[in-house]
Formats: sequence, C-alpha cells, structure tokens
Amino acid sequence: MKYIEEFQDPELAGKLLDDIHATVTRPWALMEVCGGQTHSIIRHGIDQLLPEELELIHGPGCPVCVTPLELIDKALEIASRPGVIFCSFGDMLRVPGTGRDLFQVRAEGGDVRVVYSPLDALALARENPDREVVFFGIGFETTAPPNAMAVHLAAREGLRNFSLLVSHVRVPPAIEAIMNAPHCRVRAFLAAGHVCSVMGTEEYPELAERHRVPIVVTGFEPLDILEGVRRAVRQLEAGRATVENAYQRAVVPQGNPAARAMLAEVFTTTDRGWRGIGVIPDSGWRLAPRFEEFDAEHRFSVEGITTREPAACRSGEVLQGLLKPHECEAFGTTCTPRTPLGATMVSSEGACAAYYLYRRLGGTTTAPLEASTVD
Repeated sequence: MKYIEEFQDPELAGKLLDDIHATVTRPWALMEVCGGQTHSIIRHGIDQLLPEELELIHGPGCPVCVTPLELIDKALEIASRPGVIFCSFGDMLRVPGTGRDLFQVRAEGGDVRVVYSPLDALALARENPDREVVFFGIGFETTAPPNAMAVHLAAREGLRNFSLLVSHVRVPPAIEAIMNAPHCRVRAFLAAGHVCSVMGTEEYPELAERHRVPIVVTGFEPLDILEGVRRAVRQLEAGRATVENAYQRAVVPQGNPAARAMLAEVFTTTDRGWRGIGVIPDSGWRLAPRFEEFDAEHRFSVEGITTREPAACRSGEVLQGLLKPHECEAFGTTCTPRTPLGATMVSSEGACAAYYLYRRLGGTTTAPLEASTVD
C-alpha cells in the first residue's frame, strides 16, 4: 500500500536499529505521546528490538482513555433523556461509566448513534428539527478542528437543536505536567505527528529548552518510530535538547493555519481533568463565550455530576508511564476487552488494549487474542 509499505521495510528498519544500538551507551527512558504510536510499537514488537538500555514509556495520548469518568457519566445522562439523539465515534460506546456504558443506554431505549464525523451529527440535526442532537466531542488537537467547524456551521445556519459535549485536551500542557511530576523518568518525547500536522511545532521549543528534554515529532509506522527513537537517542547521548521534525511528509512548523484559525474562533483554553491523572491547568478547550449556547453540559444542566474513579482500575498509572499494563493485577483477569475496568482496555489506542491484543502478559509476543473484540 502506497505510503505505508515503504515505511515498514525490514531492511531499512534493520539499519536504523543498528544505528540506535551503536549510539546508546547508557539507560534512557523515552515516552511516545500518542496511543497510535503505542499500538504500532507493541504490534510490531519495536520495544523488544531496541537495546536493553532503552525503555519506551507509554504516554497519555489516547483521547478516549483520558476522557474523565465524570464526562462519561454526563454523556450517559444526556443520552438517556427523551428526545435526544446522542452521537459519538464508536470507541466511546464501550467505555465504562459508573455502572453502565452507552451501549447499555441504547439497549435501554436511548437513541445513541455511531457517526463518522461531527458533520454527520449536524446533518441529523437538520433532518430532525424536533429532536436535540448532541455530539460527543473528544480528542486532542487532531479532532478538535472538525468539531469546531460543526459548531461554526450550526451557528451560521441557526441550528439551535445541535450541541457539543466537549472533552478536548491539548498535548503541550500534558508534557509540562509529566515533566513537573516528582516521579518523572522521561528523558525524551516522541511527539504525536498528527497533532503537529494541525498545531505545528511552535509550542515545543520552549518546553524542550526549559526541561532540557529532546522532543522529536514522530509518525506512526515502524520506520517513523525507529527514526524518532534514533534522533532522540542521538540528542540524549550528545547532551542536546531541541525539537526535531522526523515527520516532515506531514508536518510543517506552522501546522495547518486554517484549522488553527477555526480552533481560535470557536474554542478557548481551560483547565481540564484527565482520567486517572487529575486536572492539568490550561490543558483543554471549551466553547468560547460566543458559542456557549451550543454547550451540551449547560443545555442539559449536567455540570453538577461528579464521580469517583474505581479503585481497582490503575489506568491513571498506566497513562502516566508509572505502570506497564500487564503489571496491573486486574489485567487479563477481571479487566479484559469484554469486561473493562477502564478506557485503556477498550480504546483502539489504549495501552492496555494493545498489550492484550499483541502480547497479553508481557515479555512474550503472541498471536492476537480476541482481536475482534476491540474495534
């Protein structure tokens, strides 16, 4: 497949691995930010091919996984209301809230629909003027622009029966929080290439310099990840800490100006809770005052819903890189894709799901198990 197979070439991968092995002289811990990178690493066994001095720590870059339980419960409450069409991407339907998930709401009679774009939800609002249509807007900087566009269009067309349940988060404040944590072991970051394709790289040099941490913008195929690791290790061994772009086929320094302009018009930054981690200052987006009438939390008066994370789920430690999924007592026993305790076990970008699918109990790569249960 064009633009995929050439980035999975085993001969080139071997050369990159040789370079990495020849460069490393001491232990380093690198964090890949995005869950898509985590899945690629585990699926292709990349972590097992690296020198034993190198550890890859899986970061909090799965948007489904970091959506707080409280937001899930608010979604469940709204989706249960009569007259509501609740729209979401498929990943969110199996994410457990307190006691149930969106699939169960649908089984109980709620009108919960899987859509492939926020514009699909907008079309439902046009077709159903007597119903309230709500879109569950989650994700990082990658999914925020189309959600912003949906609100922009709703305002322009006067669609007052459309609203957005917002749970958008931003990567740079998360990196800041990780580096400020007292237990932080991360010495370099593989930044998420798709996020940078929207936002560019302008937010990262100040972070790299202040924390003395290399940040390498990295793609998602095996050669992308190995090149990102190679560049990060070279910086660490040379005592440098700069921003490098190893994903130039998709990322330019200024990002996507049109998408950034749409974000700036519709959203404003806010403090945001991250599931299992807590509130990170200025790490999220909410609707700007001009568009607040499209805020589903306000429209359905669910701001007051608060919840407590289940004690048995240690996904917060997984998301901070303090625990590998298979080191959790519940992994593969009481917590499986069929009986998840947390979102990391059901999201297509979740670290626990990756370990369950491709490795199961760590150490040994196995054939995928229950591959069809996570989609």
